[in-house]
Amino acid sequence: MTRAGLTQGRVASVALVVGGISAIGWTLWQRSGRLIPAPPLLGAVLFALLVVFVLVLAWPVRNHLQGRARRVLDPLRAARALVFAQAAALTGAALTGWYAAQLALAVAERDLTVYREAIWRFAALTVGAMLLAGAGLLAQSWCRVEPPDDSAEDRSRRGSNS
Repeated sequence: MTRAGLTQGRVASVALVVGGISAIGWTLWQRSGRLIPAPPLLGAVLFALLVVFVLVLAWPVRNHLQGRARRVLDPLRAARALVFAQAAALTGAALTGWYAAQLALAVAERDLTVYREAIWRFAALTVGAMLLAGAGLLAQSWCRVEPPDDSAEDRSRRGSNS
């Protein structure tokens, strides 16, 4: 039986595909005589805030599933936490590819002063996006409800009732 939800492989695939497409796009951009613009550092701060938000949102679901919750958990809230976690994982993966492509091209052209100064920003944003993808996968795992054990006795009862 396969597990539902996003896997690390799918998230990595999104990062690789977006990274490849971005590298092609940014290479064409550079060949037209333009430079890759330096990204704002505010993006790294936003990634940090999103990482905290997705983990805080999924924490009550984790506590409920482990039997440590003090209050009843609204199923809609749990579903929203799961969807937000998956969205964070996919967004983090896509942005990892986006910023990693820019980082790779800036490193390749590091003899240009503009890129030399921007490399650390691209690196910070790449790491921040990776952390967002990882936080999304972790939060998704916290929201996972294991299916009930389908024992042989249950299967035989259903077979005789059909």
